[in-house]
Amino acid sequence: MVKAYLRYEPAASFGVIASVESNIAYDSSGKHLLSPALEKVGVWHVRPGICTKTLTPSPDSRVSSLAVTSIAPAPSSSQVAVGYADGSIRIWDSDAGTCETTLSGHKGAVTALLYNKAASVLASGSKDNDIILWDVVGETGMFRLRGHRDQVTDVVFVGSGKKLVSSSKDKFLRVWDLDSEYCIQIVGGHHSEIWSIDVDPEERYLVTGSADKVLRFYSIKHESVDGQSVNADSAVVGDGGSSVQNKWEVLRQFGEIQRQSKERVATVQFSKAGKLLACQVAGKTVEIYRVLDEAEAKKKARRRVHRRKEKKHAKEALGGTENGEVNKGVKGDITSETQGLIETSNPAVTVPDVFKLLHTLRASKKICSISFCPVTPKNSLASLALSLNNNLLEFYSIESSEATKTLAIELQGHRSDVRSVTLSSDNSLLMSTSHNAVKIWNPSTGSCLRTIDSGYGLCSLILPSNKYGLVGTKDGTIEIIDIGSGTRLEAVEAHGASVRSIALLPDKNGFVTGSADHDVKFWEYQLKQSPGQATKQLSVSNVSTMKMNDDVLVVAISPDSKYIAVALLDSTVKVHFADTFKFFLSLYGHKLPVLCMDISSDGDLIVTGSADKNLKIWGLDFGDCHKSIFAHADSVMAVQFVPKTHYVFSVGKDRLIKYWDADKFELLLTLEGHHADVWCLAISNRGDFVVTGSHDRSIRRWDRTEEQFFIEEEKEKRLEEMFEADLDNGFENKYAPKEEVPEEGAVALAGKKTQETLTASDLIIERLDIAEAEKKRIAEHEEEKNNKNAAAFQANPLMNGLSPSDYVLSAFSDIHSNDLEQTLLALPFSDALKLLSYLKDWTSYSDKVELICRIGTLLLQTHYNQLLTTPAARPILTAFSDIFYEHVKGWKDIFGFNLAAMDHIQQILATRSDAIFRDARSKLLEIHAKQSKHVAESYDTGEGKRRKK
Repeated sequence: MVKAYLRYEPAASFGVIASVESNIAYDSSGKHLLSPALEKVGVWHVRPGICTKTLTPSPDSRVSSLAVTSIAPAPSSSQVAVGYADGSIRIWDSDAGTCETTLSGHKGAVTALLYNKAASVLASGSKDNDIILWDVVGETGMFRLRGHRDQVTDVVFVGSGKKLVSSSKDKFLRVWDLDSEYCIQIVGGHHSEIWSIDVDPEERYLVTGSADKVLRFYSIKHESVDGQSVNADSAVVGDGGSSVQNKWEVLRQFGEIQRQSKERVATVQFSKAGKLLACQVAGKTVEIYRVLDEAEAKKKARRRVHRRKEKKHAKEALGGTENGEVNKGVKGDITSETQGLIETSNPAVTVPDVFKLLHTLRASKKICSISFCPVTPKNSLASLALSLNNNLLEFYSIESSEATKTLAIELQGHRSDVRSVTLSSDNSLLMSTSHNAVKIWNPSTGSCLRTIDSGYGLCSLILPSNKYGLVGTKDGTIEIIDIGSGTRLEAVEAHGASVRSIALLPDKNGFVTGSADHDVKFWEYQLKQSPGQATKQLSVSNVSTMKMNDDVLVVAISPDSKYIAVALLDSTVKVHFADTFKFFLSLYGHKLPVLCMDISSDGDLIVTGSADKNLKIWGLDFGDCHKSIFAHADSVMAVQFVPKTHYVFSVGKDRLIKYWDADKFELLLTLEGHHADVWCLAISNRGDFVVTGSHDRSIRRWDRTEEQFFIEEEKEKRLEEMFEADLDNGFENKYAPKEEVPEEGAVALAGKKTQETLTASDLIIERLDIAEAEKKRIAEHEEEKNNKNAAAFQANPLMNGLSPSDYVLSAFSDIHSNDLEQTLLALPFSDALKLLSYLKDWTSYSDKVELICRIGTLLLQTHYNQLLTTPAARPILTAFSDIFYEHVKGWKDIFGFNLAAMDHIQQILATRSDAIFRDARSKLLEIHAKQSKHVAESYDTGEGKRRKK
């Protein structure tokens, strides 16, 4: 009989506030901050500082183990676009927490995302050097812009959304005209990679940040209604060049200012009101600049010119000159004074006149990203959110005089990687340690219950009473933690070097510690009441010490308390009798030190994991190695038996969790999810869930489900995945022709060929063949019917009772709108011709008109030349043109009529209800009352004067 196992699946992930791969962003309301948390996006309510929602991809999707790399909220709705490391983009509804659609087009990680003002178009840039414009409403790609030679770093819309400016690591800015889908301007001048660009709300200036010590500014040329070009800075910039400008020159160099910091620029961003400019560097500082308006800039320019003139006069007055020189220079002085008067009346405004350094914010750690709140607070200029690289969010209030920190979100996660996790005896509490804190969690909900300051915790243990915890630290102390009060009671000087391992004795009256000082110490604990204290507190005392001849890395006790196993730095494991410390066995065979080990509940097996990437399963009775397994692609960091079984979980630096059968020496499952080295592992005493901690600062829970699986099935599944990965990578990269460098401003299709599009193409071809065969059978049956020899017609059961045309149409029901283009491109011409012949029948379905129009248009564009030269296609094209024009025009008229009717209804409602306009109406009545009162008073005074006369 084949043995069945129960599957473990990802259940929860917590402990990450802000990951470093992506930017943070406020939503359109300004109440919530969207923060990347590895593969998820956390929606944080700013005022209370709590995470109200997480945008989590479904566990079965490929994105579930890929990091978020870019976030862009829609300007006036709850929509959020999130880019991932595999190049996919997901559109989320942040209020409902649901994914609305997935857009696939990029081959590299998404590095830039931005909505236009109407939120109808989304621009995305990627590490594959391409920019794609997406139709958000239609959920499809519009076109792909090629031309950059390196990763696209940022994109902004200018010219009322008709043009797009992109920056790249290739040191160039490119301006794209979205109507003609062409690059109309390339801007050079940068000496290093351009990391960020932004444009102010009024679209006067575009700022770029690179590794240079300057911020560069460009003025933006706009097109007026009559088609004439108008510079946004025409009122403030002097002539400075030719009156006849280049027709295609959208960006013109305005100037530059020196930055304070030497590190490269990471982000430049204008505030929503456009009054502030923030420049975040790849370090700990953010420079805040005040943006002066036109009048203030002119005033500052005049003052600058006036001061320069005064200095010049003072210099001339101090310098003694001869009379001849003075007379010779009279005419020159007159002309220079005249020019000075002209300059003073209308001086040329420069960048320092517009942008003035206001503050320099200094954070405690390196800043990853910044975001201005779209809503300006009453008592300050702006609110600024910062994400730091130590898993922290900070919020600052920017005022004219100072910038003050208002809030920090830090309790819900560790500042550094999680080094150890341990569960309480009833599985209700989880304790985790890091370099400076111990945190107590509820493992079922993922909420942080307590945070206690501590040393660098390398190992931990919750005592059976669930009231106290023990932490072994890097400096050799054992810290006693009171879980209820969330305090550190005592730090016992236990060892002369770091405490590497701590293990509970089976009788639960004591514990054992192993240290790098070559000592293994046995401890017992008891509750004692110290003088001057009202309650009893836990205290520990050393009972005995076993000296080893090398650094101790791990200790493990057999369940019957008979043996103690000690892993040493010399790559061996020494097994001693626990009572007499007498040597029993030496387990040798690992090439590098053993980093973890565990003994099974029945005491028969001991499993060891090493830095040599191997797991070894030993018999504890004779010390024989049952099996050596190449388990991980990097060091094995933790290993543990599921209680009362011979099933083993192991974790490693290759980011994987693996589930093994130690009797059959078979790999059962591989669990993916962590984004960095996995350090530690804890299993519940019933084996119903597993908890892992990682260098990515996340703690993940994996639950055992009721779903059964078999070893052979899992092997087949892994082989299929490997085969598909080889097909995707090997065939495309090795045998496909290399892509040439795209020509200047080239445009390509937005979609991407994927496994889903190829499967959909195969399905359409299969259904076309079945439908054609069915049509032949129907025609033959009709002939037999006419000859009166017909039997009852039996329809093809595969068609589920549908007609041939409906059966083919049903193949499009599961095809995503974004994948339709690539799916139809993979069809051969013969099948495309068959598909065109069905379009006439489908026009009777009014809800499918848009889909049918797209299918017809795409097929015509793809096979245009072949259709022209194929006589059989002419009747199809004739019918296509007649019917489709009529249907599309009919629906266009219906939509236009409905829109006009809704506008009319809105106007009627506005006139009937004064609720919306009550304030405005009351103000209007007040103004009318004042005017009538003023008229009456003037009339009264006029009448009085007449009477006196």
